[in-house]
Amino acid sequence: MEAVRFEDFSYQYPKTGQGLDRVTLSVPQGSFTVVTGTNGSGKTTLCLAMTGLVPHFFGGAMSGRVMVEGYNTADRAVADTAANVGLVMEDYESQLVALTVFDEVAFALENAAVPAHLIRDRVLAALESVGLAGLEERELSALSGGQKQRLAVASVLVSRPAILVLDEPTSALDPEGAADLYELIARLNREQGITVVVSEHDLARALPHADSVVVMAAGRVALAGPLNEVLTRMLSEQVYDAAVPSLRRLKAALETEQRQFSAWMTAGEAAAEINACLKSTRRLSLSA
Repeated sequence: MEAVRFEDFSYQYPKTGQGLDRVTLSVPQGSFTVVTGTNGSGKTTLCLAMTGLVPHFFGGAMSGRVMVEGYNTADRAVADTAANVGLVMEDYESQLVALTVFDEVAFALENAAVPAHLIRDRVLAALESVGLAGLEERELSALSGGQKQRLAVASVLVSRPAILVLDEPTSALDPEGAADLYELIARLNREQGITVVVSEHDLARALPHADSVVVMAAGRVALAGPLNEVLTRMLSEQVYDAAVPSLRRLKAALETEQRQFSAWMTAGEAAAEINACLKSTRRLSLSA
């Protein structure tokens, strides 16, 4: 089943005119999809269109349609679409509006008139899912950048959306914080079945967890499909190939020598398989 479907969708911002150009794309339900491309390629606009913020909040001109969980975003208020899809923006701190951790996560439920006796349980469950249990009364000013990022995710998850969209979620995090965040997102995808869409320019961070990739260029979908298929095409067709991690470049180079390897997700997996291949080659050389 499809979580999101773009049907010949075009969009232009009111002033710049830049946006999306005849995008046709399907995001499978339960998938972990990475959207990549150069700055200005349309990654963020694609994410905003999934939430209905494009065009409802930004205005502009559009054609075609975006279907989210079977609903046309153009026919629904942004608040209604938010029941299906949650967005964590690149500037995640701009989404934080309360004084304490508990109040921040409870904010969306209070606005939705959820009964008070249900709010506490749902807030505590959301905080537990992102590793912030026990910090309910802490003020936001006392949180680290990584904790604020997790809090932004919890504030979205508390509304129980089926789809989680994150726009450049690790741009303000150090490598350790970025790795932790992706582990969290992958766990939510794996254990709760949440469809994840991540806009990311640093593919090495996201690929260990992804199963599909979309490459944007000049507002269009240049490539889209299963992870390994798209990475192979990025290199062979030279489509944003500079973004392909060095590990995948090495794999492609070795396979030109008629060697076939499994799908490397981490440097450890690559090292183990290369070492096994080298040992096998040495054994054959000695026996000859």
